[in-house]
Amino acid sequence: MARDRAVRDVAVVIPAGGVGARLSRRTPKQFMDLGGTPILVATVRHFARHPRVNGVVVAAPASHVERTRRILGRVRGVPVTVVVGGGTRQESVSRGLAAVSADTALVVVHDAVRPFITPALIDAVLVAARTTGAAISALPIAETVKRVSGGLVAGTLDRSELVAVQTPQAFRADLLREAHDKARRDGFTGTDDAMLVERLGQNVRVVAGLAENVKITTPVDLRRARARARS
Repeated sequence: MARDRAVRDVAVVIPAGGVGARLSRRTPKQFMDLGGTPILVATVRHFARHPRVNGVVVAAPASHVERTRRILGRVRGVPVTVVVGGGTRQESVSRGLAAVSADTALVVVHDAVRPFITPALIDAVLVAARTTGAAISALPIAETVKRVSGGLVAGTLDRSELVAVQTPQAFRADLLREAHDKARRDGFTGTDDAMLVERLGQNVRVVAGLAENVKITTPVDLRRARARARS
C-alpha cells in the first residue's frame, strides 16, 4: 500500500470553465449527455482511475461550481477538487494549478471535452514529460496548409514539420508554475500550456496522439461523439 501511494505523483488539471458558445446551447458542453453520462464525468473518470494520479482539479464556470461538484461526486478513485475557473482557459489552468499539492512532480492538463482519452496516451505523455520536462500529444497534418493574407495565398507551409496539437499535455509541476507566472507578469496569453512553457526556452517532447481523441466543440462533434459512445 505504501509503495502504491509513493508512485502517485501526478496531478491533473482540467479547465472546464467554457460555456460552449459554438454549440449554441444554454447548457455548457461539458455537462451534456454522452451515453448516459455527462461529458465532464466521462473525461475525469479516465484520470481518477489512473494508478499514477494523486488528484484531479477541475476549474468550472462560476455559475456551475455546485453543479460540477454534484456530478463529480459520482466519480470513484482519487479526490476530485472543483475550483472557480477564470475568464480564459489559461486563467482556469492557473487557478487549477494553485490547488495542486506542492509535492506533486508532474501536472497533466487535459481538455474537459476530450472524453475519449486512453490510459496508453496518458502513460505516453507522462513518460515523455519525466524525461524532457514537458510533453504534448499531437497528430500529423494530412491537408495542405497555406498562409493567407488579405484573402490571398501568401505561401504554402511544409506540412511535414506541422502537427495538430491535442491534450493531454504533461509538465514538470515547477516548470508549469513558472511558465504561468511569467505569462501573467508579461500579460501574455497562449493558446495552450505548452506555448507558455516554450517561452521559457524549454524543450517540449511530442508523442503520437489519437484520431479518436476529439475535442467536442461543434454540434457535429457532439453527434459523432454520441454515436461513438453508443457503439
